Amino acid sequence: MKRCLISIVFVVFTVLSAEAQFARGTTVYVAVKSAAVKSSTGFFARTLGNLAQGTALTVLQIKGKWVEGRVSSSLTGWIAGASLTTRRVSASGRSASAGELALAGKGFSAEIEAGYRQDGDLDYSRIDAMEAITISPQELQAFLSEGHLFMGE
Repeated sequence: MKRCLISIVFVVFTVLSAEAQFARGTTVYVAVKSAAVKSSTGFFARTLGNLAQGTALTVLQIKGKWVEGRVSSSLTGWIAGASLTTRRVSASGRSASAGELALAGKGFSAEIEAGYRQDGDLDYSRIDAMEAITISPQELQAFLSEGHLFMGE
């Protein structure tokens, strides 16, 4: 029963759109190691730059799961809402512990992790190995095209 409840909470949390998480004019922070700033919404939009973990930006508007933000007068663009948080984070660990950042990178909160830990030791080595795999947007587009797959947004 506990596992089912934890799974449901995780799915609901994952499905929430950026609109439910962020408000226009607020400051948000990059919660992942690197977040791409895109020219428009969509994975295959042109990349204008990359933001490092902890970078602050101001929310200009929200479209579904995408957030348009301004980092400086020279860089404004769209970032996936899943890469952002309202909590101030710092790459040096001053505002969030290394453990909290590792959990957030895996999509967990401390409470969800505690629920999973009750079942024994967890081995994240396979998840870490998957996260280390990198595929360029060009390779992904070629794969989708050759397989006659839906290109997404």
